[in-house]
Amino acid sequence: MATTSHFEAPLYELISSRNHGRVVVIFDVLMASVVEAVHKKSLPNVECYCFQSVPAFVVYSLVWEAAGKAGILAADEDGIMEQLPSWEGCFSLEFQAFLESQQKSSRNNFHNGTIYNTCRILEARYLDLLSKMVGPPHKHWAVGPLGALFEHEKRGSESPGPGSECLEWLDMQPLNSVIFVSFGTTCSLSDEQIRELGLGLERSEQRFVWLLSDADKGDIFEGEVRRVELSDGFEERVRERGIVVREWAPQLQILEHSATGGFLTHCGWNSCLESIATGVPIAAWPMHSDQPRNAVLVTKVLKIGVEMRDWARREEVVSSVTVEEGVRRLMASAEGEKMRRRAAELADALKLSMVEGGVGRVEMDSFIAHITS
Repeated sequence: MATTSHFEAPLYELISSRNHGRVVVIFDVLMASVVEAVHKKSLPNVECYCFQSVPAFVVYSLVWEAAGKAGILAADEDGIMEQLPSWEGCFSLEFQAFLESQQKSSRNNFHNGTIYNTCRILEARYLDLLSKMVGPPHKHWAVGPLGALFEHEKRGSESPGPGSECLEWLDMQPLNSVIFVSFGTTCSLSDEQIRELGLGLERSEQRFVWLLSDADKGDIFEGEVRRVELSDGFEERVRERGIVVREWAPQLQILEHSATGGFLTHCGWNSCLESIATGVPIAAWPMHSDQPRNAVLVTKVLKIGVEMRDWARREEVVSSVTVEEGVRRLMASAEGEKMRRRAAELADALKLSMVEGGVGRVEMDSFIAHITS
């Protein structure tokens, strides 16, 4: 909190030095207190809009809980809200305090509206509920999915980059036969958990690409390095149907590949969006923050994933048996095939939403028209 306060003066200087008739500030929700402090200085030509980088489902769950779980009948027609995992264990105490302070600032209605990195194709119900609970004059726009989700359209003529060996291996695999395993760049597993995960992947008898990232090699913030020890002979035993990537890998290109049929992920929202936009179902292994509730959205609302890690049992090591069963359920069952078809349908719908007249394009155009009118 003390650190973010240092942004107030430069932000005020930047905004007040503009000679435009209108200045639009789009801020991340975690910077709400900074923007609120600047807004209180009564700059008449400034409008502020909050950007939410988590799903509307997660934002609604927060608003719903803060309101004493009001509106449950509208939101809970499938009984999903009552199955939400608790926030216990999602954040450190320090970050929890910081988060609450930012949410308090955000609720003070100094901003004119909220932008969500999602699409009505995915979350229309929760966007509508948010509009009712946090209604006019506050406005809501779902302008996603943002980011490099469709960068493959620009990559056709590019030379192979880092990780091309991994893509070449995928070229030799059957359609939808490979599960991609990656937990992002900041989530770390214990040595014991890594061994159990490896054993489960091996026993599942499914093809896989497993990214052991820097976070699994030690403390990326302190420079500590640890050598992850897989079980003796693991890579040799699985070399016909699995590879372990110890450096960087092109996640989006792996997900786009026709051989990729599943994604075992920590359920960070960007990773979820990339998986959904490429039509790949998810094995949900949440680690912290919004991820446990993102996992609910993926598995119970969108129905394109299986639960691999029960958040209520987060202190336990996920056994190799659980990994084996979850991977087979996603990759080698009628249920998993149904999820793949559902994910492919959502991917097609998302692509159409971004073209002229599509629901995502309309939302973006509406926001641009609002701030430029």
